[in-house]
This record gives sequence, C-alpha cells and structure tokens, in this order.
Amino acid sequence: MVQEEIEGAFLYRPEVERQLPGVLHLTDIGGIRPAYHDMARRLAAEGYVVLMPNVFYRTARPPVFENKSSASPEEFRNRFADLTSPLTPEAIESDGAAYVDALARHASVLPGSRFGVVGYCYTGAFALRAAAACPDRIAAAASFHGGGLVTDGPTSPHLLLPRIHAQLYFGHAVNDRSMPEEAIRTLDAALEEWGGKYESEIYEGASHGWTASDNPAYNAPQAERAFAKLRELFAGALP
Repeated sequence: MVQEEIEGAFLYRPEVERQLPGVLHLTDIGGIRPAYHDMARRLAAEGYVVLMPNVFYRTARPPVFENKSSASPEEFRNRFADLTSPLTPEAIESDGAAYVDALARHASVLPGSRFGVVGYCYTGAFALRAAAACPDRIAAAASFHGGGLVTDGPTSPHLLLPRIHAQLYFGHAVNDRSMPEEAIRTLDAALEEWGGKYESEIYEGASHGWTASDNPAYNAPQAERAFAKLRELFAGALP
C-alpha cells in the first residue's frame, strides 16, 4: 500500500501500475487518526485511490481533539462548534469540489472517471453536499451514522437530492439523537420522491459511531456489514 501526504490530506493507493477510480473518505468529528487511516487503507486495497482530507483544516490540524474520550459534554460541544462553525453549506460544497479536483489531478487516478464519496457522523451530510456540488463527477455517495441529514432549515441536506445524480447509501444508527427515526422517515420519503437509485436502512443494535474501531460504540459485526455495503456500492457504480 502506498501512502502520500498532500497538503494535510492523506492519499492511499494499491501498489499497482494501472490507474484506478478515486474515492473521498471523510472522517467523523474526531478527524484524521489511526482508526480512520486503517479504514482508508482497507478501502484502497479494494482497488481505489482514496483521499482522506482534513475537513476541519480551517480550524485545526490533526489531532483535532486532544483528549476526546475524556472531554466533558460542555467541552465537546464547544470543540464541536469550533470545528464546524466555518463549514457553511457553501464552504462544504466548495471544499467537496476542490477535493474532487485534487483526486482528478493525481497521476494514479483513472482519467475521466467518476468518483465515490463516503462520510461518517458529521460528514455524512458533507458527502451529500459534495455529490450535489459535483453531480456529473460523483457516481456514488454513502453516509454511515450521518447526523443532521434532515433539518427544519432551508439548507437541510435532504433538500439537495434533486441536484444529485449519484447512487446513494445511508446506514443509520439506532436511537441516534442526531438522526432520529422521524428524520429517517422524512429522508426516506424524500429519497422515494427523488427517484434515483438508493438504499437506506437502520443497523440493528448499532449506536452512533459504530463503524470506528476507537469509538466506544464500535460494533465489529455491524462495522463489517457497513464495509461490505460500501464495497458493494462502489463496485457497482465506479469503473
């Protein structure tokens, strides 16, 4: 496996001579760290050039949390606000397009190919915004335990669906305060009206954050199932 660091982002690719499709791998609120390096490497091993950017670059370099596990609820809320407040919908769409451009320029990426994107937790919505910003360049987008996919505001991520041409996958947590069942039902209704190819499901027994091995909510069997779903999505949508 080849690893490169490019302006604060990390890129992984298999040691092969042929060019490969590109994928954006977006971290949860904890940012770039060993657990997410492992996830990006594993995805790259499936035959992709995987770019993992620091989506919080306006605020911090990794590690974006010094001691996330020991932070009090108030400290976590304050840090969450610090990290996310610069990420307006416009900033996220601009960043998503820039990340796609960076992938497209890399010599190991298949020229003219469309890309995949996956987001976790906070970046589940980021993946949707990236797909909306680059509708003709992103072929597949996935969100795992994504929060805030449906809000009451005019910039709610689910309202972006008419702009999206990608295949979509949503893996939801149970009892997730950031994406409760009522919000999931609203999203599912919007997806049905949208009419594109999608799948949306709740992972039984999986709490918010279940995919990351360093998260207290980590659920190994359901994390494996999530990876299998991601692999299936990208295999079917990317060249």
